[in-house]
Amino acid sequence: MSVDKLIATWRDTRSGFIREVEQIPADQFSFRATPETRSVAELVQHVIEAQKILVGETCRQDSNLRRQRFSEHIKEHAPGVATVSNKEGLLDLLKKSMDEAETQLEAYGDGLNETILGLDGKPTGKLQFMSFIISHEMYHRGQLTVYERLLGIEPELTGRFRKLVAQAAG
Repeated sequence: MSVDKLIATWRDTRSGFIREVEQIPADQFSFRATPETRSVAELVQHVIEAQKILVGETCRQDSNLRRQRFSEHIKEHAPGVATVSNKEGLLDLLKKSMDEAETQLEAYGDGLNETILGLDGKPTGKLQFMSFIISHEMYHRGQLTVYERLLGIEPELTGRFRKLVAQAAG
């Protein structure tokens, strides 16, 4: 996959994630499915922090996700994200961080043909590793749809499919 195709796929994924976040009322951002799970706000913060860390590390000459603790990666690549917990601020960060990721990836260019030590400590292609980031975001979109259902909200993607099926039926 080329960098351009990867970014286009990721933008589509991020747009869907944003649409789900937009559906959740601002006063429900502290909602947790269970006491052990992240709140809506924490889930969105996590997606942004992970993106910043994974892109930041991928676009380094000495890429190594195991070079420091995750908390240190957050301090280096995503400072301040955890301080934003309101709906408007998190939606803004989701949009801006995607633009930043695109800029970083395009600037790194041919460096994406190199390898990175992944989370499992094994070398993997940097461009291939970016596919993991997209999958990670889709995984958390799925979590958001469960939260929406628990809050009595029809997920955006479900509503869109329902409308398409109704249109096709005539």
